Amino acid sequence: MAQNTQLASVDNFKIHLAGFGMMDVPPGTTFLDLLPYDKMNRRASVVAAYVNNVLMSLQGPLDSDCDIEFVDLASQDGMRIYIRSLVMLLARAASEVLPGCKIKMEHTLGNGVYGEINCQNFIRRSDIQAIEKRMWEIVQADEPIVVRQVDREQVKKLLKESNQTEKLALLRYRRHDNVWVHTCGWFHDITYGNMVPSTGYLKVFRLRYYMPGFILEFPRKEEPLVLPEYAEQGKLANIYYESVKLGNVLKVRNLIELNQTLEEDNGGNLIRVAEAFHEKKIGQIADAIAQNADLIRIVLIAGPSSSGKTTFAQRLGVQLRIHGINPVPISLDDYFVDRELTPLDENGEYDFECLEAVDNDLFNDHLIRLIQGEEVELPTYDFLEGKRINSGKTLKLEQSDLLILEGIHGLNDRLTSSIPKGRKYKIYISALTQLNLDSHNWIPTTYLRMLRRIVRDYNHRGYSAAETIRRWPSISRGEERHIFPFQESADAMFNSALVYELAILKNYAMPLLGMVSPGEREHAMAHRLRRFLSYFTPVSCDGVPLNSIVREFIGGSCFFL
Repeated sequence: MAQNTQLASVDNFKIHLAGFGMMDVPPGTTFLDLLPYDKMNRRASVVAAYVNNVLMSLQGPLDSDCDIEFVDLASQDGMRIYIRSLVMLLARAASEVLPGCKIKMEHTLGNGVYGEINCQNFIRRSDIQAIEKRMWEIVQADEPIVVRQVDREQVKKLLKESNQTEKLALLRYRRHDNVWVHTCGWFHDITYGNMVPSTGYLKVFRLRYYMPGFILEFPRKEEPLVLPEYAEQGKLANIYYESVKLGNVLKVRNLIELNQTLEEDNGGNLIRVAEAFHEKKIGQIADAIAQNADLIRIVLIAGPSSSGKTTFAQRLGVQLRIHGINPVPISLDDYFVDRELTPLDENGEYDFECLEAVDNDLFNDHLIRLIQGEEVELPTYDFLEGKRINSGKTLKLEQSDLLILEGIHGLNDRLTSSIPKGRKYKIYISALTQLNLDSHNWIPTTYLRMLRRIVRDYNHRGYSAAETIRRWPSISRGEERHIFPFQESADAMFNSALVYELAILKNYAMPLLGMVSPGEREHAMAHRLRRFLSYFTPVSCDGVPLNSIVREFIGGSCFFL
């Protein structure tokens, strides 16, 4: 392979490899062939490559001049590829141990993904152990995972061989006649992304029996070679189970059923029932608070970005008023320390999301005084000057008043350390999608929240889709540090995802994602989200109620006039 020399053939491709420089390579060269030239200091295996900001399989051949950057397991994209490949390995192993069975991956849970196996008998721990053993045997054999494009007729034949005919219905929503198929041994699967080149890459995983199914555990991108200790998340599992039950009631458990339902009546009945379920759950949370109204003096609401916390707080307030309780909002932002006292993060920048960015002593002093019936002068924070100033506004709680605080640290008891547990009520809210694309491919909750934020940032903050995608890793780091570790301590959980909303968001997000140019690094994620949304039947927002959580993002909410 010539490297930018005078001997390079005029037929060669000119590429720029990140960390190496310019190269001349002959036609037919694959990205795997280029791996020896990777000079980056890596902690984990390379599993894919960005080619002109589009994520590509390592097995693909170069077909033009391009910029190339390898992707390893220490990245979000690399870990997605690893997990996707693990699922295929699991599906094949399960089919060999329990012939005729079908696995269904349901949702993420802790450091893994929960799934179930449908077969003639109930699944036992010994079945899961046998499947895991077979998975390790296939890993040790380092069998290739081959990717190729085939036409629709051949896809039907291959999926029938792998006992996956239920996936055929999705072909109706594909715009192209040819379909990418991954093959490992005798097993074939259609997927929605790249996979590792061979099973030998999949050396870190555990299959855990979790009645009535299993949890497939995998590493985190921060430590891709280490399997973290499993953390039980029973409350979150119950919320997912509740969402699955609703999906069964609505007869909308996957993308195909959603599209069919939307095509029948433009989603009218589906929207009304889904929104009624939200109202019922918010009412139940308000009932629980009202039953202990003589003790509870503050409600704390926390959740990751774009969970719909603001609309949820407004709707909870409406339900509380039915019980004669008057919600009084209080802003944690007004208790920030002066900017020069704000801690710095690992990059030397102000870390406004850490708990130490808040004057916790003053905040707790005000809480105690308010709960005891004293009058307090509330501060206000001047974000331009970076200083807390006196607002001149005072607050004194009446017997029927209840403080409502919405903020990133709401679930962390350190924030309200002076308030006994019995006197505060903590609510965790997130958008936990219950839909699957098909039996092996679930919809990441990150996709829904990112799409919500892309639409809202453009409508209300003037940010482009590229800017929102660029900020997302920083947002995710804050959630990992300050929200997710405390979610199981919540007194109540609320799932703000609506089964129909991706069909609504598609109308707004597709043109915004299309504005991300191929020259931008964010194009890879924009391309992935556009391809994901292409499977959804769009539906008009006309039937969406004005108090819906979706309205917080697409506009028209009765709470933000």
